[in-house]
Amino acid sequence: METIGIVGLGLMGQAFASRIKDPQYRLMGYDPNPDRCAEFGTNRIANSLSELAQACSVILLCVFDTNQVEEAIFSPNGLADGCQTASPPKIICTSTCDPEQLLRISLRCANAHLPFLELPISGTSMQVTKGDCLGLMGGSIDLCNELSNLLDLLCPNRHYIGNVGDASKAKLAINLVLGLHRASLAEGLSFGNSIGLDPEKLLNIFQHSAAASSVMKIKGPLMIQRNYQKPQSRVDQSLKDFSLIQDLAKNSNQHLPLANMYIRLLKSCVEQGEEKMDNAIIYEAIRRNAI
Repeated sequence: METIGIVGLGLMGQAFASRIKDPQYRLMGYDPNPDRCAEFGTNRIANSLSELAQACSVILLCVFDTNQVEEAIFSPNGLADGCQTASPPKIICTSTCDPEQLLRISLRCANAHLPFLELPISGTSMQVTKGDCLGLMGGSIDLCNELSNLLDLLCPNRHYIGNVGDASKAKLAINLVLGLHRASLAEGLSFGNSIGLDPEKLLNIFQHSAAASSVMKIKGPLMIQRNYQKPQSRVDQSLKDFSLIQDLAKNSNQHLPLANMYIRLLKSCVEQGEEKMDNAIIYEAIRRNAI
């Protein structure tokens, strides 16, 4: 039986845990938040990242951003400190990260003899739970093949992109389009409501029209019900990703007028104290003429 570790027991960490039901694996987790540890099961919690590294053959990183990835691995008593063994754990980073910073982290891992695979996920935590997400792989193709049995459980649908950092670049490009889809759906529903159309009927019409997208199925009902309390993907996560997108665009002299508008909408949600809500709440930002 192999032990699989999960660092970060929030939406994505818990979703991945629900996917690992094969009896050949057992789970162990780590999170500084005691409430998340209680949800995961305190009997399956490591006392430290170093302890987790010593107990596991593979560790999934499901943390918020690139800085937390680096801290989890290289901080004192972190994963690297617990890897002074002949068979160090393989690290799979599922977080959406800064591509250049993640490449530097992977090189540090290589120097520490820690196998490192980049696996950002396109899809919500609910889609991960259902196995209906897309995994984007960056790193050694041999490592991808070695981990194929576990990866089949985590995300059956996945694509190999290339070097570490390339998968994050692809994920950010996807998130750019997704975010703009959410905003356009919110604006279309708000427009329809303002001219007297029933939002629920209008959403159904959208889904059978040339404008149809998967965003409508996932986020449309939340906008119609104005129900954002149980997030599948949060406002602060979207803002973090779009800030990365904005920085990469500046570095490559690419103007992103629509993305910049979307960032202002997200920031208006944060100003309203909505950063932990589902990002479908962009509908409210448009309704209140936030920008």
